[in-house]
Amino acid sequence: MLDKNEIKEILSQRFSNDLHKKLSEIPLPCELKDTYKAANRIKTAIQNNELIAVVGDYDVDGVVSTAIMAEFFTDISADFIIRIPNRFKDGYGLNADIISELENVSLIITVDNGISANDAAEICLQKGIDLIITDHHMPPPVLPKAYAIINPKQPECTFPNIEICGAQVAWYLVGALKEVCNLKNYDMGKFLDLLALAIIADMMELRDLNRILVRLGITKLNSSKRACFEAIKDYYAKDKFEFDDISFLIAPLINSAGRMDDATISYKFLRSKSVDEAKDCLDMITGFNNSRKEEEKALFESSIKDVSDNDEIIIAWGNEWHEGVIGIVASRLAKRYKKPAIVFSIDGCRAKGSARSVGKFDILALIASQENLLCGFGGHKGAAGLVIETSKLEEFKHAVNNSCFLQDLYDFSGNDEILGEIDHNAIDYELLEILEYFEPYGQKNPRPLFELKNARVKNLKFIGKEESHLKLILQKDNKSYEAIFFNYDHAPKVGDSIDMLLSVAKNSFRGLITPQLLVKEIYN
Repeated sequence: MLDKNEIKEILSQRFSNDLHKKLSEIPLPCELKDTYKAANRIKTAIQNNELIAVVGDYDVDGVVSTAIMAEFFTDISADFIIRIPNRFKDGYGLNADIISELENVSLIITVDNGISANDAAEICLQKGIDLIITDHHMPPPVLPKAYAIINPKQPECTFPNIEICGAQVAWYLVGALKEVCNLKNYDMGKFLDLLALAIIADMMELRDLNRILVRLGITKLNSSKRACFEAIKDYYAKDKFEFDDISFLIAPLINSAGRMDDATISYKFLRSKSVDEAKDCLDMITGFNNSRKEEEKALFESSIKDVSDNDEIIIAWGNEWHEGVIGIVASRLAKRYKKPAIVFSIDGCRAKGSARSVGKFDILALIASQENLLCGFGGHKGAAGLVIETSKLEEFKHAVNNSCFLQDLYDFSGNDEILGEIDHNAIDYELLEILEYFEPYGQKNPRPLFELKNARVKNLKFIGKEESHLKLILQKDNKSYEAIFFNYDHAPKVGDSIDMLLSVAKNSFRGLITPQLLVKEIYN
């Protein structure tokens, strides 16, 4: 039976091996291979008034990476243009068509993409364009022939073994530029709000330097004068942002434009100069987000028909499933069934897939083990993308479900979220403060789950538009607790004594803060 001191001790142990616990301790730009080579080339371009192109990506990390580079270049009055590929028209990353669009450009900088752009790098060489690649995805065996490559995963890079996102790599490049351009008073901290958004949205491990940057970032986010965040606060009537607002509100909004239409709209939103301009963008973005929810619901319901209890890896596909939401559907499948999931959208003879992992299982390594069946793949441990010929889908499904890598799934999928059975007397305001101290929760720092046993259902109410959620009043030893069970699978009856798996959240009502139980599972 866990009390508050034991909970605090267990959570503290999660960070005992962190290398960096203060901002002053985080790695420097010099630890990233080619950072200063790239910075000096960019400095020359600025001095010579060369036109620089920044090529980003259509997810949150890519949009934020582009915004960081654009803000820096604007601040120093550099001559630059940005180009964010359209998911549907351009596909992922730098390619020949995009290069041909970039007229009078002598330097291209990729952010959050490019590590596999070997063909594009060859074209740049032929055209006399210097290419600087900044990325964080797994490098291929043969790297592109670029002027400089900044990627912590590439060989000979001395950056610590910590998973960082594309926006962080771009931020480190700006840090090197600050030094080589002798901008002593340039404020690197002004990007922390954007970095927090990218780190959480790209599912980075929330340990070590990522934890530091996100904790500082949420403070920056709440004091930010960026018009985009002011617009979100106003639209959703928020006094302040919590960590969960990044995951469940801000990131899905920023992502929705790239998923449903064009990510350039989200870029313009982040770079809005006035709240009115930001609100105009936000109107479009909320429309995209609503469409995304409808599409996601339809595809999720279609995909669960393909789920077999015998499969360790969930594989689902359908003709012309919306490419912008298959990643979210994969996330929902993985969460519901507690198994890695890969969802494909079939377009003729090719299928594009999006994969999501569970626990510590390396989904990218599993996909890479079937390289002979694939047209291409990339990503990181928690999430990946892949392309396959439609005719090979069944073979791929069989292969991954009979892979030797599944032993890792058994080894690494242990649920370290469950801390144990909680003493119900420990559920109070002080516990909320303890849990808040160890935020943000996410990859490698999962939100703590507790077992609560023998709680009596005093009252219950079905809530939500489709009555798909339960609001419960629970009683134990003459103490009452409010609980919410989202998307319940079965409902108890009033008077039942139940055992549950739950998390403890903060409920604020008219200035009064109380603990609220969020039920994950009812055992009986």
